[in-house]
Amino acid sequence: MSSKQAKFFESVQHNFDRAASYTDIHPGLLAQIKVCNAVYQMNFPVKIGDSYEVIEAYRVQHSHHRLPTKGGIRFSHLVDQEEVMALAALMTYKCAIVDVPFGGAKGGVKVSPRAYTAEELERITRRYTVELIRKNFIGPSIDVPAPDYGTGEREMAWILDTYQTFKGGEIDATGCVTGKPVRQNGIRGRTEATGRGVFYGLREVYNEEKMLKRIGATKGLAGKTMVIQGMGNVGSYTGLISQNEGDVKIIGLSEIEGTIYNEKGIDMQAALDYRAANGTIIGLPGSTSLPNRGDWVGIECDILVPAALESVITEDNAHLVKAKVIGEAANGPITSKAADIIIKNGSIIIPDMYLNAGGVTVSYFEWLKNLSHMRFGRMDKRFNHNTYENIVSTFENLTGKTVGNKEREFITRGAEEVDLVRSGLEETMINSFYQIMEVYHGNKKIKNLRDAAFVTALNKVASDYMTLGVFP
Repeated sequence: MSSKQAKFFESVQHNFDRAASYTDIHPGLLAQIKVCNAVYQMNFPVKIGDSYEVIEAYRVQHSHHRLPTKGGIRFSHLVDQEEVMALAALMTYKCAIVDVPFGGAKGGVKVSPRAYTAEELERITRRYTVELIRKNFIGPSIDVPAPDYGTGEREMAWILDTYQTFKGGEIDATGCVTGKPVRQNGIRGRTEATGRGVFYGLREVYNEEKMLKRIGATKGLAGKTMVIQGMGNVGSYTGLISQNEGDVKIIGLSEIEGTIYNEKGIDMQAALDYRAANGTIIGLPGSTSLPNRGDWVGIECDILVPAALESVITEDNAHLVKAKVIGEAANGPITSKAADIIIKNGSIIIPDMYLNAGGVTVSYFEWLKNLSHMRFGRMDKRFNHNTYENIVSTFENLTGKTVGNKEREFITRGAEEVDLVRSGLEETMINSFYQIMEVYHGNKKIKNLRDAAFVTALNKVASDYMTLGVFP
């Protein structure tokens, strides 16, 4: 286990223990919640080029208090058992916070996607799926994977196809995995979901006056400066949505090739287009390249968003953080010791188990769609459109005034699937935030949002276990 992964696993355990001390949950129940219920390590051969390679992989089910378990599959050469266990545990707490009825799980395959062709990755993915099927570690009522670092809708489509090959007669087979392409029983709005959830979470923090008073910040996101580390799915959509819908000014971006800065603002879409064309963000017109890739940590800004991998802010660089709000868009980007330093210096950390829960929330919607065999909006979109049209016509008849075509279209349109998904995600993020704030303001011993979020999750999971009769 690398030092970074060790810090990640230890941080999750440390955060659990600290939050547990703020609850009155029975120690025996806390011990049950803390441990992983099932850990499956596998090694399987896959033909790569002219030879065979033995692939190391994992699937961890952290908690069976609710079924199915749920969590992404990570493809990375850094994957190990402790990392997957830590990620699975976070999924349990994340699902609890946003009231999604899943237990936590996570998968990992120890490969670097860039080192393999698409055909080789397909073989690896399908063989991994077969291993999960053999051990009954996948299924719409058992364990439902999703994308994570190094995977996307392509890999999820391969998983679905493999599962259906073995379970062809299962009526709800499409619910065995989420994050699928829309044309293959996926859901509109899933790709942007985690980034959009980050935006909603940041927006709520900047509407919480007590929290803003503590850090001396003004209300609202508009005009706030942001630095994003990681331009993958999460970082990209966080930047695009924050910029387009929240009027946030992005002044810094960091990726594996380096960090760029522009105090006047960076157009997120232009940066993404430039990187797609050139393979790097270095050299983006109008930007300055900072000397070291890790310099993003110390850029002076309102909001710092680590959106890539775990343990990127440690006790070694936490003192460099100048942002007043740090949004954990990635899983575990700040170690527990680093978090203590940042909080002591007067900043707010919005914890990952809340802030990046948009992905699992919309995965839940996709799972529901698969089980109902019905696209959201199909039943009521046209009915709502006709109802609103009648209301507008009645208004025109009563007043003798006519509504313009543009205004009529806006007022009378029925909700599409993506509108309903975004609405459901927004509602979830708002409700979950205020549940956390209730704990934060209601317990004087709790001094930060991470502990408040953990306590919120632990109370919900403990309540589920007691309802099951496992603990009196």
